[in-house]
Amino acid sequence: YDPRAFESKIAEQWESSGAFRADAHSSKPAFTISMPPPNATGQLHVGHAVMLVLEDIFIRWQRMDGHEALWLPGTDHAAIATENVVLQQIKVQEGIVDPRVELGRDEVLRRIVEYVENSQGTIRNQIKALGSSCDWSRERYTMDPQLNRCVNETFKRMYEDGLIFRGPRIVNWDPNLKTNVSDDEVERKDTNSPFFTFQYGPFQIGTVRPETKFGDKYVVMHPEDRRYKQYKHGETFECEWINGKITATIIKDDVVDPEFGTGVMTITPWHDHVDFGIAERHGLEKEPIIDFDGNLLSIANEFAGMPIEVARPQIVEKLKAKGLLVKTDTDYTHSKAFNSRGGGAIEPQIREQWFIDVNKPAVEWKGKKQSLKDVMIDVVRSGDISLVPERFDSTYFYWIENLQDWCISRQIWWGHRIPAWYDKTGKIYVAKNIEEAQKQAGNDVELTQDEDVLDTWFSSALWPFSTLGWPDKTPEFSRFYPTSVLVTGFDIIFFWVARMIMFGIKFAGNVPFKDIYITGLIKDSYGQKMSKSKGNVLDPIDLIDGISLEDLLEKRTQGMMQPELTSKIKKQTEKEFSNGIPPFGTDALRLTFTALASFGRDIKFDLKRVEGYRNFCNKLWNASRFVLMKLESRSISFDAALSIPDKWILSRLQHTKIAVEKHLSDYRLDLMSQTLYEFVWHDYCDWYLELSKPLLNDKETRSGCEATLIKVLSETLTLLHPIIPFITEEIFEQCRSLNNDKSERLITKPFPEIDQTLISKNSESEIVWIQEFIQGIRQIRGEMNIAPGKPLPCFIQNLKTSDEAYIKNNLSIITTLAKLESIKQLSENDSAPESATALVGEMKILIPLAGIVDK
Repeated sequence: YDPRAFESKIAEQWESSGAFRADAHSSKPAFTISMPPPNATGQLHVGHAVMLVLEDIFIRWQRMDGHEALWLPGTDHAAIATENVVLQQIKVQEGIVDPRVELGRDEVLRRIVEYVENSQGTIRNQIKALGSSCDWSRERYTMDPQLNRCVNETFKRMYEDGLIFRGPRIVNWDPNLKTNVSDDEVERKDTNSPFFTFQYGPFQIGTVRPETKFGDKYVVMHPEDRRYKQYKHGETFECEWINGKITATIIKDDVVDPEFGTGVMTITPWHDHVDFGIAERHGLEKEPIIDFDGNLLSIANEFAGMPIEVARPQIVEKLKAKGLLVKTDTDYTHSKAFNSRGGGAIEPQIREQWFIDVNKPAVEWKGKKQSLKDVMIDVVRSGDISLVPERFDSTYFYWIENLQDWCISRQIWWGHRIPAWYDKTGKIYVAKNIEEAQKQAGNDVELTQDEDVLDTWFSSALWPFSTLGWPDKTPEFSRFYPTSVLVTGFDIIFFWVARMIMFGIKFAGNVPFKDIYITGLIKDSYGQKMSKSKGNVLDPIDLIDGISLEDLLEKRTQGMMQPELTSKIKKQTEKEFSNGIPPFGTDALRLTFTALASFGRDIKFDLKRVEGYRNFCNKLWNASRFVLMKLESRSISFDAALSIPDKWILSRLQHTKIAVEKHLSDYRLDLMSQTLYEFVWHDYCDWYLELSKPLLNDKETRSGCEATLIKVLSETLTLLHPIIPFITEEIFEQCRSLNNDKSERLITKPFPEIDQTLISKNSESEIVWIQEFIQGIRQIRGEMNIAPGKPLPCFIQNLKTSDEAYIKNNLSIITTLAKLESIKQLSENDSAPESATALVGEMKILIPLAGIVDK
């Protein structure tokens, strides 16, 4: 089968027919998925594709199962990531060192909008190519005017409730991108750095960052540390330090680990989160040492203006000259913070920023006023929201319980600008728009809007209800909120998922979704995380349509500036894809993703798996060719009597339906695909199609077999449709007239119901017996190297009554499928010829070797 012959045609038919559109006024029960909006920064990779396929399976299943199913698509403006990509492009392509300075805000934003529009088109085409049955009439974008209105409304309400405040707090500052980032976006990496031990008065202190120590005038120790019990909290002493004599104060605090180093440390409250917390608890002074560009300030005297990496060794030399360097450990590994969005090292700074208070009583929930943090814990602990698999609960609770106030302001230009205005005195006016702010201040007061934008996750956290028209009570909001299930990766549970819960309860009055299905991370065939820098990213379109090795090499190395890395990526790509990537089609890729979707585990992606599932699609296609060929000119009678094989395959089909519905409900799509694979490949194709050949040649069994062939194929297509929609839709269209099916398309056909009356233990037992008999003969042929088509004589011994009945009922089938010229029964007293043997229960099968095998 060639998927290119019909996939685009079918996709157009689905969309033009309105099959994907959800009706907000329908009386059907609602089922909703809000597509996690991919970042508008280029194109989707296979990780996105897995999520889209799994969501589409749930949507198609629920639509076929009688629900009004809405899958709402969209994209996220991805503030820091998108701005950084565009600024880097401008730097590389136009040689502009600082685009923000040289081009200005309006021009930079114009270019970002242009870039996003191009990316959105690429992403939209990729989503459609995967067969995603989302409602494109409701497509949303986090920078849409309606969503901006929602953002401003939310910000204003939270500010008025005292949940949003502006104040000086320590933040994660990125000197490279010139913005602060949230705690969740900080990535910690093990880094090797020299660890220095210095003499600080009577104490020895250790640090990897001597450049922050200019303002240190507090020495902190654990109150229970017996080594320092003679020192009292608040006691002072003089000591020689970097810039001369200082007066230091002793502070006792439980946060100090007595087991680490000497158990004593000095603190730099302006540039360390732990130190800031100590200073806050004890009311200590705070002083900046490093500016926002990563250079030392005037407090560093002769080192002022130096980048920290340049100044550090010189500061150590100065302390060494003073006799204050005790020792240096050059083989020390510590955890260092980096910005996951841009890769720059984090430099904590105290800044006047906007925050959300997660600990203040914020919302009425279950009869009591709870903080945002408490509500996020309560809804999962009580079962209002379920994490699938459940083992992620403990990680979720640990993160929420340690949640700090959320810094929501960013020093970039791309994003939702903070809806706050200032007059010349610095007074703040928070409003939904400038007109409302001006009204608050008075028409004669000059106002200036806050330069910062909101954290991307602020607007994304509103996604489940902002996309449905909130704050207005639209029919969509009333009908489709809360949504039913969220499919997402573990890596953004805390960035995004927890915040959707927070905002959904606060503003929409209910949890945003009932289940959170957590997928694994997609890795390459070697188990490595896919990334552009590693050159191992796969575009789902290339897997669907195919790509030559030359084009794949160009795609993977485009824009790379490092010759060594480019060479490494080329060698690895040539080794893995020596002939490029053949066209697999959408269905084979979808089936692969489904089969690999085990609970929350990382997915090792291998093209051989895709090849295997392409073979499955081909098997299904050829099975349908066989059925169409056999039934082409027949008038099917669905009331005909059924043979044992007919009853058996219909019984196996009911068991398959039961398993499929259970696995779908349990979010075990891997088990669902395995169940269907085994039924189609083994039960239907390997056995029933073979069993049907003698049945079709017999007048007594022909009609029942014809009806069963088309009935089982039709229902199997319906069961498979959510996973492999294109090939099943095409086969269904070709078979529809044979089955007297009134459904226009398979996508609108009801999901097949389980018919308990068709479950037949007797027929299943009988066919299992036949299978064992035939497999016994085939095993003998294989062991003795006898040609598969050579007719063989067969003797049998030790028959039970049931064995005799099975042989009598199925003689034609057994002799045809086992290629036997005769079956003769031997009594216990008969001497058997020299034979190869097989057993079916206690019954013995004998195939004489004389004249057949040259011993």
